[in-house]
Amino acid sequence: MFRILESQAPAKQKAEDTIATLSSRLQSATLLEDRRAAILGLRSFAKLYPASVASGALRNLINSLGKDVEDVDTTKVVLETLLMLFSPDESSPEASDDIALWLADEFTQRQENITALLDLLDRYEFFSRLYSIQLISAISTARPERTQECVYTAPLGVSRLVAILDDKREALRGEALLLLISLTPSSPELQKMVAFENAFDRIFAIIDAEGSLTNGGVIVQDCLSLLANLLRLNVSNQSFFRETGGVSKITTILAKALKDEASPEGVDEFTAAQRDKNLWGFMSIIRLFLLGGTVGTQMNQSTFWQNGVVFQMLELGFHPTLSAPIRAEALQTCADLIRGNSTLQERLAQRDVTFFVPIPPTPSTPSMQKVNGQPKSPTSISVNVIQGLLDLSLAVSCPQDFDVRLAACECIKAYIYGHGPIRLHFLRHARNGHLSNKNEPDNIFTILLEASDGRHSVDPYRQWIASVLLFHLIQDDYDAKNIAMDIAEGDAEQGEEVVTCIQGMSANLILKAQKSSDDRVVIGYLMVLSGWLYEDPDAVNDFLQEGSNVQGLIQVVVQPGKHKVLEAGLCAFLLGIIYEFSTKDSPIPRATLHDILTSRLGREQFNNKMTKLREHPFVRDFEVLHHGNSGDGLPSVYFDKTFIDFLKDNFSRVYRAIDRDPGIEVSVVANGVQKGISRELVDSLKAQLDDKVQSLQKAESEMLTLERKLGQEQAEVRKARDSASVELSRIRNINESLQRNHEDEMNKQREEQRLALNNTSKHIETMRDAHHDELQKMRSENTRSIQDATTQVEKVIANMQAEARRHKEEIEAHAAKVRTRHEAEVEDLKNQLRKRERELEKASKDHAQDLHTANEEYESNRSALESRAKRAEENAAEAEARTKEAKQAADEKLKEKQTELNELDETRKAVETERDDLLMVLGDLEEKRTRDKARLKALGEETSDGEDEDDEGEEEDGDDDEE
Repeated sequence: MFRILESQAPAKQKAEDTIATLSSRLQSATLLEDRRAAILGLRSFAKLYPASVASGALRNLINSLGKDVEDVDTTKVVLETLLMLFSPDESSPEASDDIALWLADEFTQRQENITALLDLLDRYEFFSRLYSIQLISAISTARPERTQECVYTAPLGVSRLVAILDDKREALRGEALLLLISLTPSSPELQKMVAFENAFDRIFAIIDAEGSLTNGGVIVQDCLSLLANLLRLNVSNQSFFRETGGVSKITTILAKALKDEASPEGVDEFTAAQRDKNLWGFMSIIRLFLLGGTVGTQMNQSTFWQNGVVFQMLELGFHPTLSAPIRAEALQTCADLIRGNSTLQERLAQRDVTFFVPIPPTPSTPSMQKVNGQPKSPTSISVNVIQGLLDLSLAVSCPQDFDVRLAACECIKAYIYGHGPIRLHFLRHARNGHLSNKNEPDNIFTILLEASDGRHSVDPYRQWIASVLLFHLIQDDYDAKNIAMDIAEGDAEQGEEVVTCIQGMSANLILKAQKSSDDRVVIGYLMVLSGWLYEDPDAVNDFLQEGSNVQGLIQVVVQPGKHKVLEAGLCAFLLGIIYEFSTKDSPIPRATLHDILTSRLGREQFNNKMTKLREHPFVRDFEVLHHGNSGDGLPSVYFDKTFIDFLKDNFSRVYRAIDRDPGIEVSVVANGVQKGISRELVDSLKAQLDDKVQSLQKAESEMLTLERKLGQEQAEVRKARDSASVELSRIRNINESLQRNHEDEMNKQREEQRLALNNTSKHIETMRDAHHDELQKMRSENTRSIQDATTQVEKVIANMQAEARRHKEEIEAHAAKVRTRHEAEVEDLKNQLRKRERELEKASKDHAQDLHTANEEYESNRSALESRAKRAEENAAEAEARTKEAKQAADEKLKEKQTELNELDETRKAVETERDDLLMVLGDLEEKRTRDKARLKALGEETSDGEDEDDEGEEEDGDDDEE
């Protein structure tokens, strides 16, 4: 029977097939109930089969948020299903981290998906709000940056989220806080938008409603986390917080926490741990306003001071019932509140603080009343805040309170940071207190110079903290170093040995290093001596006054010891500083010190120790190292941050110091006074010397080359001189023979010249006769041509003048005739006009109608007469124009004749010019003939006087003819 039933039962359906069927039904269903049933079915598979459900129905589920949003139950089921997909069952075969990323991508790739979730926040229904916030948080966890962008872009998205903080339901408020915390850590724009939605007031309202810092739980802690996200590195939000009264709210909350702590019943031990977390987070938020080097830090410091936050931090730091981490954080916050602000640093020293910590009696804390020889429970003692910080950091021997002591030390460093007058005042007060032999357990000089009697061997950090404070007081401050150098023990007048402060600390350093005391004490002395001796030749000379100091440091460097790497490296560093800034006038001269270092220590060992120091984790990883407890039960704190910066900045210079020439001293400028020889000057002079040496060598090589050239040239000159002598004698012989030949040739040429002169004279006579005849002929021809031209020109001029006169007469006659005719016509017209006027006057007396008719006739006649007068004037103008044309034609003919006359005149001038040229040629011939005769006479030839007379006669005849 059962077998029959089993055979008739339907086949088992796989989960994947069921999911596919439900997904198809969700997509195709038209009724709300059918879609809700399909979603319920998918929800049952979401935990075990998230990948199958997401791949088949994710988009349909997201679409249902918009389609079925009015149905609360359907919306709730859809949100639950989506949340299950983000957190599948760990035993699911499809569970994977990639599913959450894929789901987040599907939501964030379309802005409307995130907008649909944010729209659900407008509904007051609990589960719609809760699941929407949780779903956005899951998406943000997978894809934070894209989710932040979608929320920022969505209309009223941020406003809706921040508004949930006002919801009285704690679950919604807590989820909204967590979502805002995940959205705001790295987006400044989103931080600003959240802050401007009145987020600060809402956060403080939640803190107050949850019981403030003392009684508040995780919700308060989440509020502080969100507040930190909004304020971290966001200057705009910090300014908005400060301007909207946020600092006063901080003061109110801190005052309430202090009041709860001071109440008789105190704080319940079950809530103390959460109270400490809240206090620590709250003070961390205050420190966000005080980051060094940021904009507005000093304004924030002043605002916190005005609201009394500094004194609240001091009260928390000195409160005996609070835990050490909270007190340390309060003192660190107080240090940040005054660091770098000179006004607040000066005001802080004028304040007192209530001191609760039990300390040994000091001048600043009078002896307490005792019961049975033991101090009573601590009572409130009012001391100066600086004195209280010194007592807290130097006079307490409680290892479990080391964080508090270190924070008090930080507070003192912040008090003297960047304020020279405060440094000097602090040092003078400590110096005077030490020299007055008062028993001051918190005096830094007394602590560092006291004999090692073992009283404080259990507290190595007492001397370490004193060394750190002195290092900060004297670093890069020569006035402070001079004040510290005034400290000396022993009276020289009474024969006692005078031991300076540097010598006393050096002796304690070497003694503690040889006794293998705690490394922290030795490192503290090495830190302060390194900072003191750096760039201070006077301090170096003071250290070298005691010759055993160098030997003691070398002994520490060379002694074996696995756990002494830091001490050996710092001793090598100090030796490098001593050699770098020593001089030839030092108690141990620079050259001697170099010999000691190279012989006793050696360059390789010196560099090796410094390299191991630089590579040690306490130095190399100082910024990221967690200072836990070491093997001896004390904290692993060996160095100060400022000293680590000092060491790293100057490591390379000190590392190379041993390689420098002992003869070259380092120049140091202290308070405007140069000490030592300028290394730059030495290097410059050395470079100049090298250049001069190279130039000299080059000049010598060039001189040798020139000398070789000079020898060659001298040999060539001697050879050329001998050749020239031979050539000169040969030329002299040739010259003599040429002179003899020249005299013979001259005689021969003289005879030939005499014959040529005679021939020339005869030829000149012939030419002169021919020229004379030709000149006479040209004269006669020119005279005739000039006369003919003159006669012709006179005739032409006369004809032209006569024609011009005739034309002028004709024009004048014609003009007179025209003028007469015109005048007659005008006179006739005038007569007719007068006649018409008389007739018109006579007719006007007869009848008005006749007047009208006469007037019309008059107008017509007048127009006719005017037209005739106009024609007459036109005829006159035409006649006048013809007259002008005739006159212009006559003038043109006259100009043409005048041009012809000018041409004839130019022809005459050309003929005269040609005649003058011929006369000049004749004069040149006569002058040449005279010179030839003079030359013949000079040669001894005789000329006849008859020729001269004939010539003169001919010249006179020629002149007469010319006349």
